[in-house]
Amino acid sequence: MNLQTIEFFHSDRGKGFDNHLIDKCLTAFGIKRSLSRKDCLYDNAIAESTFKAVKPEFMPNTIFDHWRNLNWNLITMWIGLIITGFIQY
Repeated sequence: MNLQTIEFFHSDRGKGFDNHLIDKCLTAFGIKRSLSRKDCLYDNAIAESTFKAVKPEFMPNTIFDHWRNLNWNLITMWIGLIITGFIQY
């Protein structure tokens, strides 16, 4: 992956991301930092619950060459889950 193509790095305000080494890396590649809102416990709730559902099930060990390919595969997966009745929509 070419780090120079990444525009933003989003994280919560956890101690794991409060790190000078991460700051140096982001600065070196011109990546802007995006943080969750302070004292907003539910800011990342939707994203985190989606990642929790998708990560173990969705194409393990797959690397996508472009975000559009990832997006298409995610849409296809969710449509399949809805059609099969796994997700009640």
